[in-house]
Amino acid sequence: MKCPYCGHPEDRVIETRSAREGEAIRRRRECMECGRRFTTFEEIEERFPVVVKKDGRREPFQRGKVLNSMAVACRKRPVPTAVLTAAAQEVEAQLLDSHLSEIPSSRIGELVLDRLEELDPVAYIRFASVYREFDDPEEFHAFVGSLRRKKRRPVVADSITH
Repeated sequence: MKCPYCGHPEDRVIETRSAREGEAIRRRRECMECGRRFTTFEEIEERFPVVVKKDGRREPFQRGKVLNSMAVACRKRPVPTAVLTAAAQEVEAQLLDSHLSEIPSSRIGELVLDRLEELDPVAYIRFASVYREFDDPEEFHAFVGSLRRKKRRPVVADSITH
């Protein structure tokens, strides 16, 4: 590894240990030229599928977009940030587990919708109202009515601990 101080390409590893709860390896290194020490981390490179948008464009998956869209739907709702982050990570894990090279943005939307339905009914309705692009108020009203018939209890209310 190239020294960040002098640019010399040779170093020696002084110490190796597990980091980030076993998700990475931390290595302490010493430059063979200048003698300065630096730390590097190794971790698995996650390969997310390329997102295929409605208009056919392709763009790299962006973790922040999933979390942000879920956060907007949950704004001013009793959903703890940690629970929201975990839900976004579940969506990411499903994408990685799919082993697909490309995935339609609509599939990501459905995964987000599934998570929000489990978390909070209002957040679910907020996201669905934008994602499903209701054209008619009656169509939206029927959608909300179908949720009332389900009478799901939100998981979040049971999992909040203070």
